[in-house]
Amino acid sequence: MQEMFADLHVHIGRSEKGKPIKITAARSLNFANIAKECAERKGIQIVGIIDCASPYVIEDIEEFLKTGEAYEIKDGGIIYKDKVCIILGSEIETAEINDNGKTGSAHNLCYFPSLADIKAFSKEMSKYIKNITLSSQRACISAYELVDIVEKFNGVLIPAHAFTPHKSFYGNCTSRLERIFKEKFNKIFAIELGLSADTELADQISELETRTFITNSDAHSLPKIAREYNKILVEDISFKELLKALKNEEGRKVLCNYGLDPKLGKYHRTFCDNCSSVIETKEPVERCPKCSSEKVTFGVFDRIELIKDKKEFKSPKHRPPYIYQVPLTFIPGLGAKTIEKLLNTFGTEMDILHKLSKDDIESVVGEKVANTIIDAREGNIKIQSGGGGVYGKLTAS
Repeated sequence: MQEMFADLHVHIGRSEKGKPIKITAARSLNFANIAKECAERKGIQIVGIIDCASPYVIEDIEEFLKTGEAYEIKDGGIIYKDKVCIILGSEIETAEINDNGKTGSAHNLCYFPSLADIKAFSKEMSKYIKNITLSSQRACISAYELVDIVEKFNGVLIPAHAFTPHKSFYGNCTSRLERIFKEKFNKIFAIELGLSADTELADQISELETRTFITNSDAHSLPKIAREYNKILVEDISFKELLKALKNEEGRKVLCNYGLDPKLGKYHRTFCDNCSSVIETKEPVERCPKCSSEKVTFGVFDRIELIKDKKEFKSPKHRPPYIYQVPLTFIPGLGAKTIEKLLNTFGTEMDILHKLSKDDIESVVGEKVANTIIDAREGNIKIQSGGGGVYGKLTAS
């Protein structure tokens, strides 16, 4: 068995020919660049690229395979330079009826073992999506219906950033996933926590006790890859082995979730849309205490406070630890040029965050920044909570 790092939610901004895929993502985010970034800079061995149902991306993948740098394997996935397994995925927005009987929407991560499978899925989904070339497009079906389509093409479905106020099941559609998926709920064996949530928050909902938690970057630029990620125990890097880990089968499993402290997430606390204030009251509120406006967007923390059904936090015994990890781009005083110098000196970001001594780091960035990196590694960081689409901030204690 081997320990591997996996980030299963990375977007593509543009195709190799400049066609738009994820409008809000960087142009440099294309299939080939993601593979190289994971192999050479990030140290990520399994990456889920979740815009692969776009015909433009499918064309890029086919051209990429012709270069000889990558190849498909029988157990699923595309292997790049024998270092990275690329999992082909698609993020689909489904239409749901929320608890109040109104229309809601949620994002779903759909993963497939082969290029042939996701090509067939793309063709099928073009019946339900107006523009299949773009990322995260709204489908005229529910997640309950989507599960069967994904399975038809040998794929699996995982709810994306399940608690965020926009485009998620718990944040926008329901207080219980079982209401959405009904008798198919047993097919949902994992959920993605999202940047503003962690294990302690999610395990306050009892229906999730038997589900695996994953945390991913939802990267919209190359530097954001692996700002959240997972350490998994597998025999090798493949789609088949990844699924076994997510299902806790045959000794494969998720060993750790590495993510931002939820306070750093941009949707952690409720936000007043009127006076642009992050509301950090002890109890969830529907009215801003500063300006009395009712135009507030519930944050992840506050939403979970409203829908939780466990009186005390207690994770099940099988749950791996959630380790707060601050990526290099969040460290105060650490700019792009210095990050580049660190990577050129020491290798991948995973090595810098997990293995390097303070003395090694200090030799490149100086004592103050080195102390901040070590403080972040050890959890000795003060955080100003994020909300309303603005990330939280950290300072050394």
